[in-house]
Amino acid sequence: MGYLIWAAILTLIGVFLFSSTSLGIDLSSYSTIELIIFVIGGGIILAYLLSLLSDYRGRTATALRHAAIWLGIFLVLAVGYTFRNDLSIAALRVASETVPPGVGITFPADETGGHAVRIRRRSDGHFSARGKINNAPIDLLVDTGASTVVLSPADAQRAGINISALNYTVAVNTANGTAYAAPVKLRSVAVGSILINDIEALVTKPGALNTSLLGMSFLRRLQSYEFSGEFLTLKG
Repeated sequence: MGYLIWAAILTLIGVFLFSSTSLGIDLSSYSTIELIIFVIGGGIILAYLLSLLSDYRGRTATALRHAAIWLGIFLVLAVGYTFRNDLSIAALRVASETVPPGVGITFPADETGGHAVRIRRRSDGHFSARGKINNAPIDLLVDTGASTVVLSPADAQRAGINISALNYTVAVNTANGTAYAAPVKLRSVAVGSILINDIEALVTKPGALNTSLLGMSFLRRLQSYEFSGEFLTLKG
């Protein structure tokens, strides 16, 4: 078995050097370690294949069937590796169709270096985002009509804000009429993989707001945001 391995390695070295010269491949573009791994690894594989010839002696049909199976596996792996980026994006799109509304699915960076978070619309037609404010998990209703992020008192406390020390002097319009809110600055607001620091926000008085709002003080800091059918795409 040992002589087969060495013979295969030497044969592979010769074939590799000859083919690289004939095809104009620049071997200097490969590191010494890469060349050693390729030659030795390929030689061992070749030697293993040669050793199998004796096992399949007299069983040509079986040998061909097994060879076809391994070739098919190799082709599937090669195609999967070649189209790995496209397959990854396709998998993310499928995931965005199946995850609950509000859960952000992050898509890979584009040519500008940014990345996008995709959110599916709720059954009532609104978009909500499961975000983090000051690293505390909080559900936010996306509202382009709100000039800032607006927090309910319960969510503000969850984010570590002492609501009893706030000064409620800002008049805001709510579904229940005019209410008063206190201006605050949030350390961070995150939706999916998009994280923005130092966000202007308001905290309403108790009873004025049940659901916190993801308003324009966050949305305008993004590269873009787009409503498209069932989905909202935030690009950071």
